[in-house]
Amino acid sequence: MTTTGTTLVIGATGTTGSRTAARLAAAGHRVKAASRRGTPVAGAEPVRFDWYDPATHAAALDGADRLYLVPPVGDAGPAAVVLPFLRQARAAGVRRAVLLSSSAIPEGGPAVGAVHQALPGLFDEWAVLRPSWFMQNFTGAHAHADSIREHGTLFTAAGDGRVGFVDADDIAAVAVRALTDHRAPDTDLILTGPEALSYDDIATIMTEVSGRPVVHRRLSHDQLCAHLAAHVPPEFAALLAGLDRAVARGAEDRTTDAVQRLTGRPPHGFREVAEREWARGR
Repeated sequence: MTTTGTTLVIGATGTTGSRTAARLAAAGHRVKAASRRGTPVAGAEPVRFDWYDPATHAAALDGADRLYLVPPVGDAGPAAVVLPFLRQARAAGVRRAVLLSSSAIPEGGPAVGAVHQALPGLFDEWAVLRPSWFMQNFTGAHAHADSIREHGTLFTAAGDGRVGFVDADDIAAVAVRALTDHRAPDTDLILTGPEALSYDDIATIMTEVSGRPVVHRRLSHDQLCAHLAAHVPPEFAALLAGLDRAVARGAEDRTTDAVQRLTGRPPHGFREVAEREWARGR
């Protein structure tokens, strides 16, 4: 790795942003940790940043030459706020940007897909991380994890579909390489764990890890939309339910070697991560 200037990590208190900021700081890189409250992050300079408050953008960008970009969560059309910010970032001196997207959303696709499509035209050095579903969804601050803790139930419309669930620590490890290596990837990277698992498989492993029964309850697409709409805006609920429908059809039944190629080590398996994270959260 090479010594960098300053990396602005947006979403620095989130699942991947917190891990990326911590790894960068631990490796001796200068980090500005951006969040809505400017929450302190060990080894980093906290800055306040709100996607929907442009008055916070200039100060966050000041002095930064690299950017880890987590789009606004729950926004089905993030390009409207993200693209003007990225143009401002380029004008402010940011030369490398690493965008967090999703394995389910291609370049030019819905939601963050439009940002993905625009990124190479905005920055000479770039990468788009397209991770599969996070393993931490079942152990951290997520509806699946809450449902496991409260009801011992996973609700999906994914049927028998399998997903190459990925560890957020592995995503952060790839992000650090994409941000700090001498050459940027200049491509998108689909990130998965070492195996594709069904939600029935996840329920079985979580039963064994947690010591309490966990079952997978299969919902229809419409039932899942209604279930999610109690927690997120209806248009975002429909997007999420549509992703489950794609999983049921086999869209995420794959694994890749991207984590191995970028970090030099294999990705973590789900049981290992579940045991680690569940013990940490108890």
